[in-house]
Amino acid sequence: MANHMFLLSSLVILAAMNGIHAVEYVVTENTENITGGVRFKNDIGVEYSKQTLVSATEFILGIFQQNNPVDRKEVQKVTLVIENADGVAYAENGEIHVNANYIGNYSGDVKREFTGVLYHEMTHIWQWNGNGQTPGGLIEGIADFVRLKADYAPSHWVKPGQGDDWDQGYDVTARFLDYCNCLRNGFVAELNKKMKSEYSAVFFEELLGKTVDQLWTEYKAKYSLYRN
Repeated sequence: MANHMFLLSSLVILAAMNGIHAVEYVVTENTENITGGVRFKNDIGVEYSKQTLVSATEFILGIFQQNNPVDRKEVQKVTLVIENADGVAYAENGEIHVNANYIGNYSGDVKREFTGVLYHEMTHIWQWNGNGQTPGGLIEGIADFVRLKADYAPSHWVKPGQGDDWDQGYDVTARFLDYCNCLRNGFVAELNKKMKSEYSAVFFEELLGKTVDQLWTEYKAKYSLYRN
């Protein structure tokens, strides 16, 4: 019986791993050898980019506690496009677009920054958005929460307790979600699961016993005390 259970467990793990690696990852570089394109080839490269897409997926599914493929979005292919554009990056329809000009002009460790950007954008590929009902600030905050937990947060991010509102987005919301996740381990995973088909701010109260505004007030008070 014990051997049977071990075999069954092993098959479940193997199936989950196969579910992750069944995704096809493609990297396309369309920069016509401008500065950013050259830097991408020299300092980052296609092979590293593919490896990062795979490792980011594995990490995100771990954060979201989605070991069973049934719980995940159905993603068959992810294409990373390095191109001349504006801004930093965006994700849509199974594609991640990264601006080569940003890569070319970045003054710090560009490989680390690029990796952090991919973790953020890959989160958008896998996260639920409440059928479009989830506030954009929370969507971006979850993506930056993943980047934070992967240890790719840039030094210019806000410190814990800073920010004007819980759904301000990006690093502000990521820090707040990290606080909430400390109150209940796996909170972000459970929140994401609840957003599979809808969204309500009541989800915070259902999971943590307090409204999101109460949680934000207590979060701000906690770090105000630390700074004083």
